[in-house]
Amino acid sequence: MKNFALIGVGGYIAPRHLKAIKETGNCLLAAYDKNDSVGIMDNYFPNASFFTEHELFDRHNTKMMARGTNLDYISVCTPNYLHDAHIRYGLRLGANVICEKPVVLNPWNIDALETVEQIEGHKAYTILQLRLHEAIAALKKKIETGPKDKIYDIDLTYITPRGYWYYASWKGDVRKSGGIATNIGVHFYDMLCWIFGEVQKSIVHISTHDRVAGFLQLKNANVRYFLSISADTLPKHVVENGGKTYRSILIDGEEFEFSTGFTELHTVSYQKILNGEGFEISESRNAINTVYDIRNAKPIGLTGDYHPLAKLECKPHPFKW
Repeated sequence: MKNFALIGVGGYIAPRHLKAIKETGNCLLAAYDKNDSVGIMDNYFPNASFFTEHELFDRHNTKMMARGTNLDYISVCTPNYLHDAHIRYGLRLGANVICEKPVVLNPWNIDALETVEQIEGHKAYTILQLRLHEAIAALKKKIETGPKDKIYDIDLTYITPRGYWYYASWKGDVRKSGGIATNIGVHFYDMLCWIFGEVQKSIVHISTHDRVAGFLQLKNANVRYFLSISADTLPKHVVENGGKTYRSILIDGEEFEFSTGFTELHTVSYQKILNGEGFEISESRNAINTVYDIRNAKPIGLTGDYHPLAKLECKPHPFKW
């Protein structure tokens, strides 16, 4: 049994990590979040120590380890812009680290963290759960055994509406979240690069507060993508059927189905890490490079090969006066 601490236990993604720690037969000793709405801990580790100040959390962990209690892993579930700092903290404390995606916001952060790993002698891992999805793994195998010089045509569409709260939170601040492409799309870019190869060319057609659309030329695929948090962009048939999210990947005009099988992937990710088969932070490099380039690109408008939904009208930012 391994001992864990968790940073960001009050966040949206934290319950999946709590569940994974529990289901892999391990123990959470301590948790930290500046917010105290963390009753979810009672479902998993009611006896874990909890702190709302990082200094006290650090003192507790340091004293605990000095007294002989080993702290094997620190899980990081904090806002995106804090991942780099909290990974550094965990490594320097003397623990391995498991960090939610995106592991960092900028490509050079990966290089710096790898240096810290070497100095401290511990490793940082990230959650790339789509690689563990059975349908996606099968697709990768199919592509690898197919024609080596084939270029696939792909349309990626992901619409996951968010309310006005989004713009008042850290997620609505591009400096903290990395923007739409990073916050909701980084795992899709990782999946596509993992299967079809590195990005050769990146064009952004539209980039606003609630959507981003563009084109990626991968080694073995041309990808048109559209990511949105606006309910106005949901297809009519999805709304009529009561749907609130739309996820679609068309490969050469055929729908690739992977809408189920997500519920246990964090637990599988943890088990892989504990077995020495986890995804090290360097494996995120292609995806982090991709979202960094998208975030810093100048949109060219509706020119060239763009996603059909890029033509949808965009309403003004709700918080712009």
